[in-house]
Amino acid sequence: MLIDFFYTLRSAKLPVSVKEYLTLLEALQADVVGPNSDGAYGIDDFYYLSRTALVKDEKHYDKFDRAFAAYFKGVEMLTDFTKEVPLDWLKKTLEREFTAEEKAKIEKMGWDELMETLKKRFEEQKERHEGGSKWIGTGGTSPFGHGGYNPQGIRIGGAGKNKSAVKVWDQRAYKDYDDTQELGTRNIKVALRRLRKFAREGHDEELDLDDTIHSTAANAGFLDIKMRPERHNNVKVLLLMDVGGTMDEHIQRVEELFSAVKTEFKHLEFFYFHNCVYDFMWKNNKRRFSEKFATWDILRKYNKDYKLIFVGDATMSPYEILQPGGSVEYNNEEAGAEWIQRLTHTFPKFAWINPEPQGVWQYRQSIAVMQQLMSNRMYPLTLRGLEEAMRMLSK
Repeated sequence: MLIDFFYTLRSAKLPVSVKEYLTLLEALQADVVGPNSDGAYGIDDFYYLSRTALVKDEKHYDKFDRAFAAYFKGVEMLTDFTKEVPLDWLKKTLEREFTAEEKAKIEKMGWDELMETLKKRFEEQKERHEGGSKWIGTGGTSPFGHGGYNPQGIRIGGAGKNKSAVKVWDQRAYKDYDDTQELGTRNIKVALRRLRKFAREGHDEELDLDDTIHSTAANAGFLDIKMRPERHNNVKVLLLMDVGGTMDEHIQRVEELFSAVKTEFKHLEFFYFHNCVYDFMWKNNKRRFSEKFATWDILRKYNKDYKLIFVGDATMSPYEILQPGGSVEYNNEEAGAEWIQRLTHTFPKFAWINPEPQGVWQYRQSIAVMQQLMSNRMYPLTLRGLEEAMRMLSK
């Protein structure tokens, strides 16, 4: 069973070696993790043991937590890690599959009904539930909990699977995009250069080497120095990037884009948001709650000369865009749509770059809503999409 756990960690791009895996097995055989008073082995003890044995750098802790949760969530006690457990049985226990007929029978609640019902469940529920349709639990059809299926609910813990939660009760740690990522292709930078505009300003400050050589040669070898006005890159870019959640699937491509943008544009300001822009953004994900930048201040600080570029998959519950309190992380006083409209009104040159494949856009209600707010200025994160976005922004 731990073989699959090992491969789960490797799939999450954790640098876990076979030697470290064998170290974990030796620790289990040596009873480093002891049983509880009732004779069972606690999942928390195994978590700390496996993290100590397998993860050698604390920067990988967040990846390990997510991979561990995805594999073991829902398992409260494992009595003996050394015994073989049938994989098919384990998968059925951890992840219940619902047929199309079963899904069709499940009715979804509206926003107000969801919030009111959840409040009642917190007041009434006294114990853990699994596989039901009413209580906060796992593996069922209840709109509250995780590991099951509901067309529209509130995920409490666990890892997102169906992408149908309208709110999430779970603390997540996001990672800043790496702006030093080596680009897989120079074509992204070439596409971005369509936006660059140079203007000649000021006095002669720059040596025109080609013209100097030509003039010197034409002057029988006597040095004839030629100067030219210095070139200035006048393009100003305000980059707002979605981070965390479903954006984890697109980290590599967004990092490549981020690296290219930082290289190509001298006047660049960037901020992070999660799913939709609300009343604050941040620059460092580790300090996103302690170092906030009010969106109102950003609107006032930068003038309309800035080109506004959003980067995000726009994949979320429509409530996160349209409903006050719809944010999955806190109760926002104003709907995200209000802030999107303020931003696009302040910065007339704007575009949204979406890393999600364009073929699935029509199946995501939130993408359709965001496209409407963006006046259909949404482009895929492809070379052609980038070229079209840059061409539109340079008009």
